Formats: sequence, C-alpha cells, structure tokens
Amino acid sequence: MTHDAGLAPHLADLLAEADQALVRTVDGLPDDAYAEPSLLPDWTRAHVVAHLTLNAEGLAGVLHGAHLGHPRTMYSSLEARNGDIAELATTDPADLRERFLTSVGVLGEALGAMVDDDWDGRFERVPGAGTDISVAQVPLMRLREAEIHHADLGADYTAADWPEAFRVILLESMTKRPYPAPFEARPTDLDRTWHYGEGGGGPVVTGTSAAIGWWLTGRGSGEGVSSDTGSLPEVESW
Repeated sequence: MTHDAGLAPHLADLLAEADQALVRTVDGLPDDAYAEPSLLPDWTRAHVVAHLTLNAEGLAGVLHGAHLGHPRTMYSSLEARNGDIAELATTDPADLRERFLTSVGVLGEALGAMVDDDWDGRFERVPGAGTDISVAQVPLMRLREAEIHHADLGADYTAADWPEAFRVILLESMTKRPYPAPFEARPTDLDRTWHYGEGGGGPVVTGTSAAIGWWLTGRGSGEGVSSDTGSLPEVESW
C-alpha cells in the first residue's frame, strides 16, 4: 500500500461496511451471549468485543498522533494490552457494548480527519518493538480485525459472509507472512492463484476463497480445503 492507500475509496467503503455489519451484530447480542464461548480458544464473545474495542481505540490513537505529527504506539505494552482485554471482558455487557460502539465512532472520526501527508508516518505496536508499521496500513489492519473477528464471534456471521473484495485482500495480505514450506492456493470461486512461503512449487491447496482464508488464519481444521498431496501445509494462527 502506498501512502494514499489509506484513502482509497474501495478500502474506505469496505471498512465502513465491515464496521457497520460488526456493529449490528454486537448491538444485537443478548446480554447473556457475551459470556458464551467464541470461536477463539479460551475467549468468550466478551473477550472478542473487548479486543475489537481496544483495537479501535489504539488505532484511533495512532491516527490522531500521525495527524498531529506526534507518533503514538497502539498499546503501552503487550502485558497492558492483554490485561486490558481481560479486564474489559468482565465489564457489564451493556457498558461493554456502549464502549465498543463509541470506539467505532472514534476510529471513524480519526480516519475522517486524516489528510494526505498524515499517511506518510510510521508507528510501533508497542514501545521498543523493534519494528515499525506504516500508518497507511491502519485501514487494512482494522478491516482484517473487523471481518475476521466478526466471524470469530460465532454469531451467525461466518467467513462465507465475507465480501469478495475482502477475501481477495485477505488472501493477498497473507502472502506476506512466513511459512515453513511453500505452497499455492487456487480458490475455486476466484480466477487467481496465490503463492505462499519462500521458494517455488509445493502443494496446491483448493477450496472456496472463504474456506482458504479461514484456514490461512489458523482457524478451524481445514474444513472445505484440500491439498493435492492429501495433507494441508502448516500455517500459524493469525
């Protein structure tokens, strides 16, 4: 992504639609559903909502800092980030829901305040991380968080509901991750092939783009995905 990719209309539209759909789901969850398990190990739905809330607040802070010319990290530390999620997940569902809705609005306002030059900056996820991230990546980061964790809620929204444009973005962005061995993915519903890992060759993985995307993030057990070697390549959780 270039510096103005954060302002790309199609990405802005996808993010707005993803957050709106997420808001509808979270707002519609009965209070007793928050304590129920999500699709993520050891996390309830409240943990997922808490994470999405803090993620929106953290990214809004990054954007605000970039707009003012004072770079900020997303979180003060990994320990604080994890502790804040655990603590917020114990909040009364009505209060958690309200904070989540507010966080989405705050992030939207921060995105709307950005001007072209603001996207040129960089930030760290936590202080001293040793690697920095382009501010221009923030819209894509939030889009993935919103779409993937929406499905993680296990509340009638699944990977099969992901828009095609997001599925393409996800499969492309996952090529940037490291893999133990190379392989290719050929979705049955898209006329494209993606290569993962260093080097050429490797197994060819097929399935719908939604099923492959879900599997690439380390979710499920490969349902709807198959390999021409009979064994799926190793991938890590996102």
